[in-house]
Amino acid sequence: MSVKTPARARRVAHTSDSTQAFSPAEGAVAQVAAPSAVADLHRVPYPIVEHFYTVQGEGAWTGRAAYFIRTAGCDVGCPWCDTKESWEESAHPHLTVGELLAHVREAGAETVVITGGEPTMHDLGPLTRVLQDAGLECHLETSGAYPITGTFDWVTLSPKKYKPPHPSVYPLANDLKIVVVNKSDFRWAEQHAALCPDGTKLWLQPEWGQQRRLPLIIEYVKTHPKWRISLQTHKYLEIP
Repeated sequence: MSVKTPARARRVAHTSDSTQAFSPAEGAVAQVAAPSAVADLHRVPYPIVEHFYTVQGEGAWTGRAAYFIRTAGCDVGCPWCDTKESWEESAHPHLTVGELLAHVREAGAETVVITGGEPTMHDLGPLTRVLQDAGLECHLETSGAYPITGTFDWVTLSPKKYKPPHPSVYPLANDLKIVVVNKSDFRWAEQHAALCPDGTKLWLQPEWGQQRRLPLIIEYVKTHPKWRISLQTHKYLEIP
């Protein structure tokens, strides 16, 4: 595993570009067969819930146009999850890397956000390799439940109590986003912030169904100014 640090943002590289059998539960990648050419990477399939071009609604890149790729499969099990349809991997079709790249190019996007579900359940190396070779910026949104594979320009870590992050993910976090449901979440947020590098942007975000918690978050940010407030602005704008 290597970490590159360009002026704008860290890029994290974790896997080779071979075709692989991936076991997230073990945090390991078993080599199967190396592709003969980059074209082989275009044929690698991923289970996809949806993909769409919209505007990022959360965190440091709020307001920026981005193409979202939502992978299927998640075993974290947050009760307030707003994409529970993504949990069951077998319920969704597969798209190849080449097909996904074609959709992104057709949209004219410059930034791709890989989200889920829990995208780190999959080996993301082939997908990020092809997207970045095409000149696209790759962002990741993850609970950190499994080690990160692939190479990313920006990593947003949003840890969940139901399945704590893998220790290897904390050093890679550009953003730490904590969903606040009750007062105890502030203490929990500080525990995770202490594990992230200096310079990681820290966000507190009210759970969408708990907007009454927003005054508590505002007061906390006023007394702990290293934190910022993240709102799901795409929901206010009624866009995907």
